[in-house]
Amino acid sequence: MGGGELGTLALGLVLAGAVGGLTAGLLGVGGGIVVVPVLYHVLALIGIDPSVRMHIAIGTSLATIVPTSFSSLLAHSRKGAVDWALLRRWAIPMLAGVVIGSVAAGFARGQVLALVFAAVALPVALHLAIGGEERRLADRLPQGPLGLGLPAAIGGLSTMMGIGGGTLGVPAMTLCGMPIHQAVATASAFGVIVSIPGTIGAIVAGLHAKGLPPWSLGYVNLLGFLLIAPVSFFAAPLGAHWAHSMDRKRLRLMFALFVALTAARMLYDALT
Repeated sequence: MGGGELGTLALGLVLAGAVGGLTAGLLGVGGGIVVVPVLYHVLALIGIDPSVRMHIAIGTSLATIVPTSFSSLLAHSRKGAVDWALLRRWAIPMLAGVVIGSVAAGFARGQVLALVFAAVALPVALHLAIGGEERRLADRLPQGPLGLGLPAAIGGLSTMMGIGGGTLGVPAMTLCGMPIHQAVATASAFGVIVSIPGTIGAIVAGLHAKGLPPWSLGYVNLLGFLLIAPVSFFAAPLGAHWAHSMDRKRLRLMFALFVALTAARMLYDALT
C-alpha cells in the first residue's frame, strides 16, 4: 500500500469516526450506518479485493462500536432516559440473534452482505426522511414470541450489517409508542450487546482470509479501529447532548439523504 493510498484510507477513517460518533449520540441510529459505507468505498478506492471488502467494513465497524456504545450509553444514562427493564428483557434474545448473524456473516459472500446492508438501509433512510417521530403502529412493544423475535432480528441484522442496533431499534421502539428520547437512550445500549460478540465473530471468521489489508486481525482492521474509535468515542457524548437540546428535523433529512446515496451505490456495486 503506497503513501497516497494510506493517506486516503486514514482521512476516510477519521471522517467516518467523527460523523459516526455524532450520529450515534444524536440520532440513536448507530455510527455503523455511516462507518460501513464510508469504509466500503474507501477500501474500494484503494483496491481491496471485493471478496473481503464488505467483511472488513463490517468487522471494523463492529469493533469501533464497542467504545462508542459505552460512551453513548453513559451519557444517556446520566440523563436517566435508559429503559433498563426493557434491556433486561431484550438482552438474551438480542444476543442470540447476534450469534446467528455473526455465523451467517462469516459464511456469506461480500455481495450478499452488501445487498443485506442496502436492503435494510434504504427503508431506514426513508423512515428518517418522512416517517416522523410521532407516527405509531402500536401503543406498546410486542409481548410473547414476537416480543422475543423482534430483539433477535435486530441483533442478527445489525451484526450482518456492522451496525450497533440503534438503526433498527429506534424506529421499532418509537413505532410502538416509546418516546423518541427514551428510545435513543435505550438503543445506545444495544451497541454493547451487538458489538462485542460481533467483533469476536468477525476476527475468528477472517483469521485465514486472503487479500486483507495491512494491520488486520481477521476481518477487523486495526488501523481503522485505532483511527475511528477514539474520534467516535469523544464525538458520541456531544451528539447525545445535542439530542436533548435541539430540533433534529433538518438533520434527519440530511442524514437520510446520505444513507440513501451511500446504500444505493453499494447496491449498484453488488448488482453489477
